[in-house]
Amino acid sequence: MAKLSPLEETLLNGDSSASSKTKGKENLTRNSNAGFFNTLTFSWITPLITLGNERTLNHEDIPRLGTGDSAYGNFQTFRSKLESECGSVRNVTTLKLAKVLFLSTWHGIFLSGLFAFLNTCASYVGPFLIDILVQYLNGEHMFKYEGYVLTAAFVAAKLLESLSDRHCMFRFQQVGVQVQSKLVAMIYAKGLTLSCQSKEVHSTGEIINLMTVDASRIGEFCWYMHRPWMCVLQVALALLILYRSVGVASIAALAATVIVMLLNHPVASLQEKFQGKVMECKDKRMKATSEILKNMRILKLQAWEMKFLSKIIQLRKTEEIWLKKFLAGTAIVRFVFHNAPTFIAVVTFGTCVLIGIPLESGKVLSALATFRILQMPIYALPDTVTMIAQSRISLERIASFLRLEELQTDVVEKLPWGSSDKAVELVDGNFSWDLSSSDPTLKNINLTVFHGTRVAVCGTVGSGKSSLLSCIIGEVPKISGTLKICGTKAYVSQSPWIQSGKIEENILFGKEMDREKYEKVLEACSLKKDLEILPFGDQTIVGEKGINLSGGQKQRVQIARAIYQDADIYLFDDPFSAVDAHTGSHLFKECLLDLLKSKTVIYVTHQVEFLPDADLILVMREGRITQSGKFNDILRSGTDFMELVDAHRAALSSSIKSLERRPTFKQQSSTKEKKNSLTDFEYEQNEENIHDKNDNIDDTNESKGQLVQEEEREKGRVGFNVYWKYITTAYGGALVPFILLAQTLTVGFQVASNYWMTVATPVSGTTEPHIGSLTLMLVYVALAIGSSICTLARAFIAVIAGYKTATVLFSKMHFCVFRAPISFFDATPSGRILNRASTDQTELDMSIPGLIWAITLNLIQILGNIAVISQAVWQVFIVLIPVMAACIWYQRYYSASARELARLVGTCQAPVIQHFSETISGSTTIKCFEQESRFKDINMKLIDRYSQPKLYSAAAIEWLNFRLDILSTLTFAFCLVFLISFPNSFTAPGIAGLAVTYGLNLNSLQTNIIWFICTLENKIISVERILQYTSLPSEAPLVIKENQPEYSWPSFGEVHIQDLQVRYAPHLPIVLRGLTCTFTAGSKTGIVGRTGSGKTTLVQTIFRLVEPVAGQILIDSINITSIGIHDLRSRLSIIPQEPTMFEGTVRTNLDPLEEYTDEQIWQALEMCQLGDEVRKKEGKLDSIVTENGENWSMGQRQLVCLGRVLLKKSKILVLDEATASVDTATDNIIQQTVKHHFAECTVLTIAHRITSIIDSDMVLFLNQGLIEEYDSPKKLLKNKSSALALLVAEYTRRSDSGFGN
Repeated sequence: MAKLSPLEETLLNGDSSASSKTKGKENLTRNSNAGFFNTLTFSWITPLITLGNERTLNHEDIPRLGTGDSAYGNFQTFRSKLESECGSVRNVTTLKLAKVLFLSTWHGIFLSGLFAFLNTCASYVGPFLIDILVQYLNGEHMFKYEGYVLTAAFVAAKLLESLSDRHCMFRFQQVGVQVQSKLVAMIYAKGLTLSCQSKEVHSTGEIINLMTVDASRIGEFCWYMHRPWMCVLQVALALLILYRSVGVASIAALAATVIVMLLNHPVASLQEKFQGKVMECKDKRMKATSEILKNMRILKLQAWEMKFLSKIIQLRKTEEIWLKKFLAGTAIVRFVFHNAPTFIAVVTFGTCVLIGIPLESGKVLSALATFRILQMPIYALPDTVTMIAQSRISLERIASFLRLEELQTDVVEKLPWGSSDKAVELVDGNFSWDLSSSDPTLKNINLTVFHGTRVAVCGTVGSGKSSLLSCIIGEVPKISGTLKICGTKAYVSQSPWIQSGKIEENILFGKEMDREKYEKVLEACSLKKDLEILPFGDQTIVGEKGINLSGGQKQRVQIARAIYQDADIYLFDDPFSAVDAHTGSHLFKECLLDLLKSKTVIYVTHQVEFLPDADLILVMREGRITQSGKFNDILRSGTDFMELVDAHRAALSSSIKSLERRPTFKQQSSTKEKKNSLTDFEYEQNEENIHDKNDNIDDTNESKGQLVQEEEREKGRVGFNVYWKYITTAYGGALVPFILLAQTLTVGFQVASNYWMTVATPVSGTTEPHIGSLTLMLVYVALAIGSSICTLARAFIAVIAGYKTATVLFSKMHFCVFRAPISFFDATPSGRILNRASTDQTELDMSIPGLIWAITLNLIQILGNIAVISQAVWQVFIVLIPVMAACIWYQRYYSASARELARLVGTCQAPVIQHFSETISGSTTIKCFEQESRFKDINMKLIDRYSQPKLYSAAAIEWLNFRLDILSTLTFAFCLVFLISFPNSFTAPGIAGLAVTYGLNLNSLQTNIIWFICTLENKIISVERILQYTSLPSEAPLVIKENQPEYSWPSFGEVHIQDLQVRYAPHLPIVLRGLTCTFTAGSKTGIVGRTGSGKTTLVQTIFRLVEPVAGQILIDSINITSIGIHDLRSRLSIIPQEPTMFEGTVRTNLDPLEEYTDEQIWQALEMCQLGDEVRKKEGKLDSIVTENGENWSMGQRQLVCLGRVLLKKSKILVLDEATASVDTATDNIIQQTVKHHFAECTVLTIAHRITSIIDSDMVLFLNQGLIEEYDSPKKLLKNKSSALALLVAEYTRRSDSGFGN
């Protein structure tokens, strides 16, 4: 049996227990248990870094989170604080949400603030002492050993600055993780309670954006939280030092600082606006992407995927308009604030010259060091203002989401078990999905269901059957009336909802395993055989949305899940429509009539033969119960029910008569004929895609046998080629030399201007200046202007390069994803693709370009600093070389663990998203089974799984920075000791002072560079992940120019299949094993066979969703593999298994390629009986269709699919289980429309109802990928031993005899 990956284990179990190995290390590595020294030096994380250096880290190696950091420990307190503050989550405001977030993490915020305060004070000790040092070097000694005291003061301040900075940063990250956890858990909990209308307003894609982008942005805001007051403190301390150095000229420095800060305001407000617009456009794009990924199979079958890709590209272009403005704003901000220290220096020194304050090199150096530190608050301020703006927008978005309307909690009045003999009592009920509509969905419903009663609900498409069940669950908003429920409920939805994870977990659904009961349920739901075929039985991992199970298997797993719950009331929404006749009758007998015989069962069905066994039948029309009673009573009493029964009868009799039926089919009494209204004759819809073929994989191939693998993550160092590809994507890397040149010139001009000011001013007031004030300032201003121009150039060129790269990679990735074969989408959870289109793309758009060029700038600055220091003390190289070697060793030692932690962060986010989108789509089931708390638990465990690598990654970077700080302080200490021990022997005091000034800056530059490198290494993984998807294998060419078929092809529609062999993947068995047959032009062929016989595979091969291994398919004598897939698919038509509609309008749903006139569209709507329905709507053809077509019933969606093929008018039409979700009357509409409008076309029908097969010219019976029978139904029925005759006999017997007899 395959070992479960942690992801799979967690998704259903939520088991986040670490391995025993880790538990042994827990005390060593967990922050909360560390001693004082270990905490101070971050040594508590050393064992994890050492382990990462020995081997690749896995999630099990990461220690658990402390209670304060986990979603488990935090969420409940946070929620109760929010509720006590706002009264209810629905009343939350942005301000109150911010307040509660602050109060729930105040301890961490206070500690980080304390460290930030110490760090700020310590950072100004150096500039304060520098003038004293220059005077000391000039020979002015105030007391003995003054030099060594100065050295000790410099080094102690540096150490305190470093320590407080490291702990401040870690606390920021820690608070950030806590805040993000709380918000994601809150958004998830809210998602479970959303009303239907709220879901229409916020799509799953948009809510995922709230979780991935907005919550993480607010988490990141914790870094910026203390910046505003720190800026004030830094400016105040700077002014004190400046006053001491330059007297009243410090007022000019303050004025210049204020001007620079004020300049920020208009830019920041524009940035805020642009950011909001970018997010808005991104939401729309993600919403569309999410919907397209869900329906990729349909898009490929219809040859629409490139049109929908252009829709995404169009949405991205709108996003790019605002992104360009945002990035231009960023470049201006960088320009203004990189030049701020130079501007302030020019103003301050200029004022000194004007008012005659003498400038001495010591005072100048003290001022320059102060300006450099002052650069931090000024440089950080725009980022802070932008971040405050972004965080406010994000907080507003989350708060407005939390305010969304929830499901009414008073719809259902729950009575304790045993307090009433009525299971369901509904009096004068009026319910509406849309409360603003004047026409309620359900009108004047009166219904009493006693315990142990079986109630059947029938009616035409759109009559309100599913809404009645949703109303009992409590999903439909109530207008008036009372609804009482006594007992627990279980629900089986119309479209199956299956979770990712093991089949066994899907069936148990949180209950303990009771082997005997479990086996009984499997038997009753006909799952035993299926599980024998599957590679790992009930331990098989099911893909997203149950993708590797057929429609029938999904439906039966759903039924098994419901029955295993042992509820009191069962609600079935037409679960028999996706299974064949034999399985349907087995399910009805074994489940409804046997296992659930003592339970209350309410079932919606389109199959009239399931009605006689009901104690009560409800007939619905236009949201009303028009008839109710026992079968025979209501058959005599009204028209609606008669119509349903007659539709069945007419459908069968016309086709059977046309075959001149043998007498065996006529021996039925008239009373029986009334009773046996005819059932569906179904063979399971089997999406025989890549995964059904996992059936025969050897157990030796276990890991490959499972469909959903844990997300692929690269191992080891991020390859140089990833960086190279990133840098050279924009204009082949042509802009890179210009950026580097501009950066080098910027640093050159800055060093030259500081050097000039030191050399050109006297060391002390007693010395006469040898350069005039005017010359001094002119040269300084000229150098400052040179530096500014270079800064502007590099800011804009870097932004252009980054923008171009992000745009190119976006287009490449989306093109490759849309051109990928369908097997890729079947095996890849959409969360993984969405993660790349959302989070990773945002990193490319906004973060990575800034990081790459910040690293090069800092490197050039470090080289500049070393050059200046070596001017004064060349002996520094004695220490510098070993120190640099140690730095590189530490960085390498750390990076192995850091990389894997960053990758784990990347792969642990997708399960959170995937679990959320599964929860949203299955929220009705979850709520009905009252499993909300279990799902919230799983979500919190997944959040903690994501927070673990994130938090320990932050600790690891501080571990490294602390050690590098110590090493750079060592270099600085050596310089000082050398200068103090040998004063005046090597260099002038001014130059020595300049060296110390640059030395002060050494460790902050080094820290910056390491921080940027590590952050880039973490973020570049986004590039790596996007590049993975730019090299996906592609389908065959869309069009082959030299081999394009004529416009009228296929003009006859003959399909000739010759020795066709198909397999889904090289390591999987052959599914179609040498088929040879011909579907003559204009013939109607029914394709029949049991589950796994190859029906859907044959259809997929005709459409080339799967390519043949051997043999060929000729359509009108053209080999389909010799032409482009769009040329092929656009000339064929299909009505698929699952009716699909897209968000948009009626027009865009019928004609997304905009090829037809309104007149043609109306004609098609009339033909498929939807004309009146659309006319009723306000916007007619432009009336809105919500996400997934939720505002249309299942049957109406199927009729829209029919409308699409009527517009297309292809010569070949495939009906793939096309009428599974419709009643017989609608089925008749589809069959008659097809018969009438496709009379001269070749029609292939995967058998669904008996009428569809018996009416065909030919029937193809498949068995295990081989043709068992291929002849006219008339001939096959004459031979009583033929497979078709046996099936029809089984079906007729089932129709004649009730189940209860």
